[in-house]
Amino acid sequence: MITESEIKAGQILVVDDEPLNLLVVEEIFENAGYPNVQSTTDPKEAVTLFKQQRFDLVLLDLNMPGMDGFEVMSHFSEQNHEPQPPVLVLTAIGDRETRLRALRGGAKDFLVKPFDSEEVLSRAYNLLEVSLAHKLITHYSSTLERAVRAKTRELLETQAEIVKRLGYAAEFRDTETGEHTVRVGHHSRLLAIQIGLSTDEAERILYAAPMHDIGKIGIPDKILLKPGKLDADEWEIMKTHTTIGAKILRGSSNPLIECARTIALMHHEKWDGSGYPKGLKGHQIPIKGRIVAIADVFDALTMSRPYKSAWTIEGAMKLINEQSGIHFDPALVTAFNTILDQLIEIREQYADQ
Repeated sequence: MITESEIKAGQILVVDDEPLNLLVVEEIFENAGYPNVQSTTDPKEAVTLFKQQRFDLVLLDLNMPGMDGFEVMSHFSEQNHEPQPPVLVLTAIGDRETRLRALRGGAKDFLVKPFDSEEVLSRAYNLLEVSLAHKLITHYSSTLERAVRAKTRELLETQAEIVKRLGYAAEFRDTETGEHTVRVGHHSRLLAIQIGLSTDEAERILYAAPMHDIGKIGIPDKILLKPGKLDADEWEIMKTHTTIGAKILRGSSNPLIECARTIALMHHEKWDGSGYPKGLKGHQIPIKGRIVAIADVFDALTMSRPYKSAWTIEGAMKLINEQSGIHFDPALVTAFNTILDQLIEIREQYADQ
């Protein structure tokens, strides 16, 4: 609840080209216990003051030289103050057309000179009460919105932490490292931003990409951990990690989990249609899958594993460029080349332990 002292402490601006009128209004408010009253005879100065300060009420004359009250209200509305302080028009022009024009132009109330001081104070008090209540509600709504955003961010980070650790679980069954999944996430986010995806979508890909190989949980150890080359039958089983991952993640209404499901299913599809599990081609492959495909291959090539040495950055990029239009989306290859320096920084930041 707003108290009387809070209402009377409101910031008031009085605009009238007649100095005597200003003195009268100032005296009325001073005697009634309103300490924060500013006044000006210059309508242009009033617009400047309105830009610089946040008033709770404006008392405005209409008939002024250089800039009339209607134009002043027009300039006020351009400032988009939220909430917009109410305007109480005090004018000697009291015909119906002028009253309606003032009210339609932004005025909240209208008094014709000469006016009764008690009526001015009553109308001003009511307008200030509404203005301050609106300001209080706006502040509360803003505070609540920030709290909701913070809570939403906290929930997203919790979901992302769970997703990341599930990604680790898959890597611990393989010969890759947890850092691989983290790097793939960051490489994918960077590429998503580079091609113009929204910040929210890029963040979702960052957190979902580490789940790309979650389906390896369902691959038998004798195949997953086989030191030599897989035979044809074993390779067919290995390829099912994409569909296994999609099954693990299916059925969720959570956008992050659904994004992870798409990536798990699609990150081995190839631009020319020779990938798996569905043999999709070109733009049939969701953009998330195309992004993670290139990020995964780049990191897998440039990391050491028990059965291979790490490729050089140059060697990995040579292969990626050669596979443009075959394995990879050509537009993504171009974008990937553009962000190479940042990709190298990510590799250094999240180096294998």
